[in-house]
Amino acid sequence: MSIGVLGPMAATVGGGRAALGGLRQRAVLAVLVAARGRAVSEDVILAGVWGQDAPAAGTLRSYVSVLRRVLEPGRAANGPARLIVREADGYRLRTDAVEIDAEVFGELAGRGEGLLRDGRAAEALPVLEEALALWRGEPYGEFGGMFFAAPEQARLGGLRLAAAEHLFEARLALGGHAALVGDLEKHTLQHPLSERGWELLATALYRGGRQGDALAALRKARRVLAEELGIDPGPGLRRLEASVFAQEEHVGGAPAEQAAEVRAGGRSRNLPHALTGLVGRTAEPAEVEALLAAHRLVTLTGPGGIGKTTLALETARARPDADGPWLVELAELEDPALLAATLAGALGIAGATTAERLGDVLGDREVLLVLDNCEHLVDVVRGAVRTLLARAGGLRVLATSRESLNLPGEAVYEVRPLPVEQGLELFLSRAAAALPGWTPDAGEAEAVRGLCRELDGLPLAIELAAAQCRMLSVEQIAAGLDDRFAVLRDGPGPDRHQTLRRTVQWSHDLLSPAERDVLHRLGVFASGFDLDAAVAVCGRPVFAELSALVRKSLVSVEAGTSPRRYRLLETIKEFTRAHVGPDAQAAHRAWVLAEAEAAAPLLRGPRSAATVRRLTAQQPEHRVALTSSLLLGDGEYTLRLAGLLAWYWYGQGIVAEGLGWISAAIELSPAAGPELTAPALLAKCRLLYLAGDFPTARDSAGDAVQAARELGDAETEAQAVLHRALFGALCGEANFLELARAGLDQARSLGMAWLECEALMITGMLLRFAGLIDEARRTLAESAAIAERCGYVFILSSSLWLVMKIDLDLGAYDRALAGGLDMLLRLDGNGDVTSWVVAVHSLAAALARTGSPAEGAMLLGAAAHHGSLVGFSPVEMDPLDAPRQARLVRDALPPEVFDTWFAKGCSLTRPQIRALVESWQRTRAT
Repeated sequence: MSIGVLGPMAATVGGGRAALGGLRQRAVLAVLVAARGRAVSEDVILAGVWGQDAPAAGTLRSYVSVLRRVLEPGRAANGPARLIVREADGYRLRTDAVEIDAEVFGELAGRGEGLLRDGRAAEALPVLEEALALWRGEPYGEFGGMFFAAPEQARLGGLRLAAAEHLFEARLALGGHAALVGDLEKHTLQHPLSERGWELLATALYRGGRQGDALAALRKARRVLAEELGIDPGPGLRRLEASVFAQEEHVGGAPAEQAAEVRAGGRSRNLPHALTGLVGRTAEPAEVEALLAAHRLVTLTGPGGIGKTTLALETARARPDADGPWLVELAELEDPALLAATLAGALGIAGATTAERLGDVLGDREVLLVLDNCEHLVDVVRGAVRTLLARAGGLRVLATSRESLNLPGEAVYEVRPLPVEQGLELFLSRAAAALPGWTPDAGEAEAVRGLCRELDGLPLAIELAAAQCRMLSVEQIAAGLDDRFAVLRDGPGPDRHQTLRRTVQWSHDLLSPAERDVLHRLGVFASGFDLDAAVAVCGRPVFAELSALVRKSLVSVEAGTSPRRYRLLETIKEFTRAHVGPDAQAAHRAWVLAEAEAAAPLLRGPRSAATVRRLTAQQPEHRVALTSSLLLGDGEYTLRLAGLLAWYWYGQGIVAEGLGWISAAIELSPAAGPELTAPALLAKCRLLYLAGDFPTARDSAGDAVQAARELGDAETEAQAVLHRALFGALCGEANFLELARAGLDQARSLGMAWLECEALMITGMLLRFAGLIDEARRTLAESAAIAERCGYVFILSSSLWLVMKIDLDLGAYDRALAGGLDMLLRLDGNGDVTSWVVAVHSLAAALARTGSPAEGAMLLGAAAHHGSLVGFSPVEMDPLDAPRQARLVRDALPPEVFDTWFAKGCSLTRPQIRALVESWQRTRAT
C-alpha cells in the first residue's frame, strides 16, 4: 500500500489505484499523512480541513469510515482498523503500514546528504536523483487553501531545495562544471534568495574557467539580496567572492563547513545568562525539548508569574541549533505594526521589514526563535508565526503566552504551579539571598509549606514572599496574605513582576468587557465550580467567555473531573474580590439554595454517596452563601439553607458550625413562619444529639413537633416526634416507647419507605433501651430490610450497628463481630463520618471480646482520631454504650500495650482501616 502527496494526491492498494473521493475526504487523509505518524485530534482535523465552517464530528467520522473501506478492502465489517486507527480523541495513520512518498523522499534526501558530507559524492548522486524523481508536482497542492497544508508545503519545499542543491554539489564534486552552469542559472532564477544556489553557480563558472562570469554572478546575488531583503550577502558568498578575486585554486566549500565558520566568527544567539538557578522544575526543560523535537511551534501557557519565561530560557539554552536560539521580548511592545521590525532587530536582520521577507532570509537555517510574552499581541503574533513557519523550513518557535496562539500543529505546554516541596525549595533559595545565614527550623519550614499552598504554588508569589524575609518573619508574611497585594511587592525582576497586583492587572486589562464581567462574577465562588454553576451566577450562557478565561490562564481546569470543574487561583480570586457585586452574590446564594434543594432528598437513597461527595465539594460555597445572607440580615435564607443541609451536616459531624448557623438564623428571624423553623429546629436537635446535649436536643425536638403541627407538615412532625422520644429516653423520661410508637405509626401512614425505615431504626433503639430485646431485634431487622430495598445506606448501617450492640449485650460475640465487619464495609463507601466513627468504636469492643484486643485498641485510636478531625466524640453521643465498650478493650490489655496500639490506630487512614476490615473478614471466612 502506498500514498503519494508529492503532487496530486494518490493511493494504490494491491497494485490498483484507490478512489479517495472528493476534496474534503482526501484532505482528511492528507492531514493524517502530514502528521507523520502522530495522532491528530478530531478538532484539529476539522479546523485544518474546514476552517471556521467545520461540521459536526459525525461528518468526519463518516469520511474516516469511507477511507478505511477504500484503503483496507479486505477488513471485516466490524474488524479493527489497521491503517487509520482511533487514538485518544482523534486518529492516527500507521506509517509503518503504508509507504508515503514524502517520507521516502525525506529518508533518501537525508541519506544522500550524509554520503555527500562523508566525501562519497559518487554514491550520493544516485540516491539524491532517486529522491527528487519522486516529485510529481506541488506537494499537497490541491489543499493550498487549507490551514494544515502550508507548513508541510514549506517543510517539503525546503527539503526539496536542499536536496536539489546537494545534487548540484555532488555533480560539481564529480566534474563537468561547464555542463552544470545552465541548470544552475535556471535554479537561481527560480530561487533567487537561496545564497547556496548562487555559491554553486559561481563555483561552477569559476571552475569552468569563467572568472569574470563568476564575479558577475556574485554581484548579481548581492544586488538581489539588497533589493529584495535589504541585507548583505552571508559569510559563504563573501568568502567565495574573496576566493575568486584571489584566484585561489580551490573554491566553494560545503555548507556544513560554512555554517561552522559562521558560528565561530560571529554572534549566533542572544539569550541572557541566567542570574538565578532553575529551582523546582528540573524535569520540565526536557519535556519541553521533547515537544520541540516533534513540533515546530510550542507555546508555554499559564498565569502571570508561573515561570513561563524562566522555563523557556532554560530549555533554549540547552538547544544545539546551528543558528540561535534567539530571544524576542514582546512585553514592552505596544504597537502591533512594529512586530516584524522587532523580530528582525532581535535577529540582526534589519532590512527584513515583513514576516514574509524575514522567513525568506531564514530559509532552511536551523533556528529556534523564543517569543516571550505574546498574550497582548496574540492575533498579530499568530499571523507572523504562521508566515515564518511556512517560509522557513528550519525554524522552530518557542512562545510564552497566557493563552495559546491557536495555530495548526501547535503543541501547548501548560506550566503548572509548583508542588509544595518544590515551592519550599524555591522559597528557601530566594530567602537565602534576602537574608544570608538564615536556616529555618522545623516550625518555620512547615509555615513556609503552608505559605506555598496558600500562594497556589505560584513561583512569582513565592519569590516575592521570600524577598520579604529581610523585614518580616515567615509567620508575619503568612498572616499578611489576607492583603497579599500589599505584602507581595518590591521584588526583583521586570517592572510588571515587581508586585503581584501589577502582574494580575496586566492579564485583567487584556480581557474584553464581557470576559472581564464573567471573571468578576466568578470571583464569588470560594472553591471549584462547573459550567452550570458559572451560568447560574452569571445569569446567561458563558461558554465562550469561560473558554477564553481558561485559554488566557485566568481560570484553571481541574483535570479528571466530570463534569469538568474550574477554579480561580487564590491570587486571582483575591484580585476579583473587589469587583464582586451584590448581583453576583445574590445569584450565588440562589444557586447554592437550588443545589441544596436538589441534593437533600438524594441523601436518603441509593445516590447518597455521590451526593455527599458533591455537597462536600460545595461546602465552601455553603459557607459563603450563609455568611453573605447573615451579613445582609437575611435570617430566613439561612434557616431555609440550614434545614436543607442538616442531614449532610449530621452525617459529616459538622456540629458546632451547623449549630452556629442555625442559632444565628433563629436570632435574626424571630418572626419566621413554621415552614422555616420546623426543619431548622429538627436539624438543631439532631446536631445537639451529636454534641451530647440531650436536654436541649429534647426541647428543640419538642419545638419542632409544635412547628410542624402548626404547618400541617406530617413528614417533619413524624421525624420530630421520634427524636423527641429518643432524647426524652436519654434524659430519663418514662413514656418514650409510647411516643416512639406514635411516631412510627405516623411515619408508616405516609407511605415513604425512607421515613418508615428511619422510624423503625429509632424505635428499635428505644426498644433496646427498654429491655425488649426480641422486639428490638425484629424491629431493627425490618428497618434494615426496608433500608436495603430503598438504598438508604445510613439507616441500614445504623440498624446493623444496633443489632451488633444487642449481640454484644447477649454475649453472641462472634455474631456481633461478623455483623460489625459487614456493617462497616457497607457504611464506608457512603462518605458519612459520624456513623462510621461510632461503628468503628463499637467494632473495637467486638474484636476485644473475640480474642483480638490489640486490634480493638487500634480501632479505638482510629475512632478517636477521625472523630477529632470534625470535633465529634462517640462517647458524648452514645454515653450509655461507648464508655463501656472502651473499657472492655482497655481492660483486656496492659496499659502500655493498649497505648501502643491506640497510638498506631490514630495514624490510620480510612482506606487503611477498610483494608484491615476486609482482611479480617477474609480470615473469618476461611
